[in-house]
Amino acid sequence: MNAQDQQLHVVLGAGPAGTALAAELAARGHAVRLVDRAGQGPAPAGVERRAGDVSTAAGALAAIEGAAVVHHCVNVGYHLQVELMPLIQQAVLGAVETTGARLVVLDTLYPYGPTGGAPMTERTPWNAVSRKGRMRAALDEAYLTAHREGRARVVLGRSADFVGPGVLNSTLGGAVFVAALTGGEALALGDIDLPHSHTDIRDVAAGLATLGEHADADGRVWHLPTPQARTPREIHAMIEERTGRPLDVVVLDTPRPFGPFDEVFMAEYAEMFYQHTEAQVMDSGDFQRAFGVTPVPLERTLDETLDWYRGLLAGSAPRP
Repeated sequence: MNAQDQQLHVVLGAGPAGTALAAELAARGHAVRLVDRAGQGPAPAGVERRAGDVSTAAGALAAIEGAAVVHHCVNVGYHLQVELMPLIQQAVLGAVETTGARLVVLDTLYPYGPTGGAPMTERTPWNAVSRKGRMRAALDEAYLTAHREGRARVVLGRSADFVGPGVLNSTLGGAVFVAALTGGEALALGDIDLPHSHTDIRDVAAGLATLGEHADADGRVWHLPTPQARTPREIHAMIEERTGRPLDVVVLDTPRPFGPFDEVFMAEYAEMFYQHTEAQVMDSGDFQRAFGVTPVPLERTLDETLDWYRGLLAGSAPRP
């Protein structure tokens, strides 16, 4: 094991992204600590699980103690993001400024705002129109400013909507795959004939792990590996081909409660609904060329996600 392998990587947040990332880092030979508020539940092999509250300066410092690299994958309830995410950023950024650890941040496409359907690259202007988009843009500018001023070493990895084994709360998650396997109603939003990017959760993990291993990547935004965008209608047909049964799709033209997405969530999501009324295409070519990676093909993602949901419904897959 080389010196880099012996460095501690601390993953903050034990949702699908943080858990997948912790497993990926451990598989690469790193020492890994996975931190969330509860500190309970199974941990991937070779990963230390710890409870911690990174919304406070003292809690964030305790959580990242001894870390060479910190991966910020913390999320909060959707209706609490505008209030709480800046507090978490302040604590985590302050902690790495104190300790000197590198910081890898999992980010969203929200800062770009509507693009009129134009593909999003790392050079797309930040024109957020939503509260959550402006909040994310302000956080990202603060991260990059800290890097430019030499107060911290920071890199940001942006993902499209999650999909893959272990992903439940996504527009291509439990509201689609459970219905595909049980014959219930499947959720779709907006215009289902517009291309929409999805990032396999394992590409999220591999991309963030790669950024954590490459200090020369610091100081900028990267788009994590993501395959060519497909329309929801195309994806539905691919799922139908794999299950051998038609998908009963309910298309919402406007946000309203459906399945796992309750009234509180949908009320907050209304300002982001533009993502389903124009093409949502993320280009990850910079990352793929720089690091020589290829995203998981959507066909494989669908095969393995359906297998995971079969296990979940049968009680043999661990519930995240």
